[in-house]
Amino acid sequence: MVHLEVKNVDLSFGGVKALRRVNFQVEKGQMFSLIGPNGAGKTSLINCVSKFYEPDSGHIIFDGREITNMRPYQVTRCGISRTFQNIELFSGMTVLENIKLGRHIHLRSGSLAGMLYWGKAKKEEKALEEFLDEEILNFLGLSAIRNRMVAELPYGLQKKVDLARALASKPELLILDEPVAGMNREETQNLIEHILEIKKAWGLTVFLIEHDMAVVMNVSDWIAVINFGENITQGTPETVQKDPEVIRIYLGQSYGQDMKEGEGTS
Repeated sequence: MVHLEVKNVDLSFGGVKALRRVNFQVEKGQMFSLIGPNGAGKTSLINCVSKFYEPDSGHIIFDGREITNMRPYQVTRCGISRTFQNIELFSGMTVLENIKLGRHIHLRSGSLAGMLYWGKAKKEEKALEEFLDEEILNFLGLSAIRNRMVAELPYGLQKKVDLARALASKPELLILDEPVAGMNREETQNLIEHILEIKKAWGLTVFLIEHDMAVVMNVSDWIAVINFGENITQGTPETVQKDPEVIRIYLGQSYGQDMKEGEGTS
């Protein structure tokens, strides 16, 4: 079943065309990856999906519902959440406070109850902390640092907090914008394992943008490639990594040669 569909999406900034009639589909429960060189339009595309940008034309359909003209909070309520390429956490707040922000869109108590912290607001806050403790903080190994200030944390842990905040809204579609960028191999493996485990446990659809090709090729069910804002190709990892145009514009000739040598010795 198609979970997300991007149809003929165009986006421009002044005279610069960032996206040109981009098309692809993401199936429900899929690990879908979007790859391409720097400046290809990958982040611009997910900014259109999450409504940070308004496309010039085209359609974005989620779970059979047109979301092209929705506001960001409406898209979140539909079941889409994301992380950011550059960590966008509040450094002056604790780990728990940052993660709670990912859930605020679903809270139902009124402003007065919230300010006075009584009745429904108090019950909601307690239920929220229980949910975060049981399903996210423990799972990601963040319980011990829940009350630490984000500014005190090393980069790898901040990346985990960013993921935890995205998960706090209990999304159906999780968009990850370079989740392991700047992380060492051990940190990368740890985070990817967590992503795969929670994808399976929650039945998530995952939309991944990542430059680490070892990660992309190992975890993806389907890959789409764009360059200069245009579709190049799409298919399984096996198909995409052998595509001559993908090798030329992105993977590099050495990658293609390694693939041939690997096949010759297998």
